[in-house]
Amino acid sequence: MIRQALRRNPWSFLGPFSTQLLAAALVAAGLGITTSIDRAPLDAAARRALTESGLADVAIIFVMVAIYLSIIIIGVTMAATIAQQARDIALVRAIGATPGRVRRSVAAQAAIVAVPATLLGVPLGSLGGRAWIHGVVTHELAPAAVSFHPHPAALPIALAVTVGTSLAGALVAAIRPSRMRPAAALADSAAPRRRIGSVRTVAGLILVAGGTVLSVSIADLDAETTDALALFVMLALCVGAGLLGPALLRVTALVGRRFGDIGRLAGDTIAVRAKALSGALVPLTLAIAFTAVKVIMLGTVEHETGTAPPAADRWLEYTGTAVYVAFAAVAAVNTLVTVVLARRRDLAVTRLAGATRGRALAVVICEALLVTGTALVVGAAVAATTTLPMLHTALGTWTPWLPAGWVLTGVLSTAALVLAGTALPAALTMRRPPIEAVHQ
Repeated sequence: MIRQALRRNPWSFLGPFSTQLLAAALVAAGLGITTSIDRAPLDAAARRALTESGLADVAIIFVMVAIYLSIIIIGVTMAATIAQQARDIALVRAIGATPGRVRRSVAAQAAIVAVPATLLGVPLGSLGGRAWIHGVVTHELAPAAVSFHPHPAALPIALAVTVGTSLAGALVAAIRPSRMRPAAALADSAAPRRRIGSVRTVAGLILVAGGTVLSVSIADLDAETTDALALFVMLALCVGAGLLGPALLRVTALVGRRFGDIGRLAGDTIAVRAKALSGALVPLTLAIAFTAVKVIMLGTVEHETGTAPPAADRWLEYTGTAVYVAFAAVAAVNTLVTVVLARRRDLAVTRLAGATRGRALAVVICEALLVTGTALVVGAAVAATTTLPMLHTALGTWTPWLPAGWVLTGVLSTAALVLAGTALPAALTMRRPPIEAVHQ
């Protein structure tokens, strides 16, 4: 089953592979930064100043980010990968495979993919760590004596992280498909159910409500505590929105149906594939929210005080944000690519029924724009809920300030990500004659 999954659906593993590669790179970079700081030939005063600067803490944060984002995002991407194997899983369950065997198979797939991803990610992480050390020295955040030294055990440690997080994320993603009765699984693989599970809905509502309540509660605390707890607000809202994603996308589908024939077709497709597309909402919302919070905080501080943050601090802040966004963007694009590749037959049948290649692609682009709009609205809501208490405790204001140029950049970047994950693979898929895709 493991060999068959890797052979029949190689592109569906691109998401887990990319996530594991980024995680390995981040672990290797974080470990290398720690080693570089420890080995720097500094006197006692310089060593104390470097310790107090908190740069070593950044390296630890990189490793922690790699761990928890990997579990979340590998779970998301593996769920899309498992969806491609729905019929195969149903068949092996029908001939006697136990739920435990299915879960072990899925976990083994993720772990096997983690090995080559780590082997590529560790050297890339060393390059990234070297560039980061060069940046902090250039911005005079660290003495010139600090130079990059890779951690001698970066590879085994990175393997432990990627394989461990892959197993955790994959096991979570495999719970539902492994528990389904064989007959129900076969029926579901032929005609996926549109109903949203009550457990998923309740969990999503609890997370959204909990994140909102926490946001209100921390608005009266000190600024340092509020900043620390705001991350949990954001994560709770992002994951909650992801769980409620199918419902949100079905609302979007109703909006899409108002825009002519193409909009109706796009809305119908989104409504049917809402559960699959919702897997991209978590990473998209994370990317939008993380970026928006950072830009709003720095922009509002400058707007309210009239003083721009030092270039070095700004560089350090944006470096950390780039890490979150990279994880989220890769996961979103690869989840969307997996969903589109699963529609090869549908697109081919549409063309055989008389639709031109341009019309079929226009429907996919319309779907992409509708998903983009959903992600932007949800991401903006998460960013606002996260940022407002931080602004209140730090600056005494409830009014965020965001330059129009940043808003436009955010909208265009999100649209580009979604189009890259939907329209581009759809266009490449439709280059083949439709009759070949139908019989593939």
